[in-house]
Amino acid sequence: MNQLQIFLPCAAGVEDLLAAEVHDLTGLMGQDLLTRRGGVMARASWRDAMRLNLHSRLAQRVLVQLSYTDYRNEQDLYRAASEVAWEIWFTPKQSIKVEVTAQHSPLTSLNFAALKIKDAVCDRFRDKAHGVRPDVNTQWPDVRIYAHLTTDTCSLYIDTSGEPLFKRGWREDKGDAPLKETLAAAMIAACGWADGDDDLLPLYDPCCGSGTIAIEAAQIACNIAPGSLRHFAFEKYLPFQAHVWSVIKQEAADAVVKPQAGQKALIYGSDVAHRMVDFAQRNAERAGVADVIEFRGGDALQRMPPTDVPGVMLLNPPYGERIAVAGVAGARELAQTEDGGEFFSQLATHWKKNYSGWTGWILTPDLKLPTKMRLKESRRVPMWNGPIECRMFRFDMVKGTARDRK
Repeated sequence: MNQLQIFLPCAAGVEDLLAAEVHDLTGLMGQDLLTRRGGVMARASWRDAMRLNLHSRLAQRVLVQLSYTDYRNEQDLYRAASEVAWEIWFTPKQSIKVEVTAQHSPLTSLNFAALKIKDAVCDRFRDKAHGVRPDVNTQWPDVRIYAHLTTDTCSLYIDTSGEPLFKRGWREDKGDAPLKETLAAAMIAACGWADGDDDLLPLYDPCCGSGTIAIEAAQIACNIAPGSLRHFAFEKYLPFQAHVWSVIKQEAADAVVKPQAGQKALIYGSDVAHRMVDFAQRNAERAGVADVIEFRGGDALQRMPPTDVPGVMLLNPPYGERIAVAGVAGARELAQTEDGGEFFSQLATHWKKNYSGWTGWILTPDLKLPTKMRLKESRRVPMWNGPIECRMFRFDMVKGTARDRK
């Protein structure tokens, strides 16, 4: 268990950030840590796999690769799966689920491919466990098996995470289309807010929703492991050693930095919907960071800077066919253009007037956003929000307009 091939999938555009995170958590480098499309491959130990589940903010899962073979048809998949020693990982008393993903696979049915792999796993147990086969549970399996097919290769993985890692365990209150915690963490990593040894600048999300960005940032500031509130699939596997896991969790708990009594909030969030502010507050309490975040209600077009010290604004504003932003305390509705152009132009005006010295980062699928804001971005970072191609634009705020500066 000290030379495992581990694959950590992530959102497209986050691969390099994830590789840096894995290096920081494990010390791996060189050929032991390789960036791949859609994730990172690492040659690591079982202990590393447990630590990555507990500490990674950017990975979607931690998968152990058990097979990599060529294939031409479904029978080849059956043969590959039947040669894996599944019995060293789990028992036939545990339920399984097989999922297949593919890129340019010649097979006509991924469901049939999954069925053949499932049959191979069950047949191997039947032969080795005197006729006992694991049950299939598509909702809450004990063991998730993943197969990834290319044109001619098949990779088989066992999932050590269980529920995807963006499910931290603290988000019980949420609005429509909430930002995934892993993507919020990627935004924070991409903007460099927590890089270096210097004191952290204030961080403000003026469209905070249920508080995802602010809470992720607060946990980073307090050094709270993102997986500290949840369980993982590996806790049910045969290689699991409770005493080793207990030590890993205790090390993480001992590393938490608690805010000093009376310490001023460092992270701020506001939202025009007071209901969402209540959600954010309750989520922050469950995440153990309510003491370092200040949430308030208010219109993003009218709220003044939360602190005298310029900092970083980081936001993922609502987007879709139409954006509607309520006014002060929800008392009025501001009609928007179909693409939100009026909102963003007004937001830029507000920032230039009142947020001099601040840096604003916006995640958006609108590649023409700088034009609508009449601002020149100083950086643009490609990033995907699920199937939606986005950019993170950085705007360095200077008071007044370009014409005024001339």
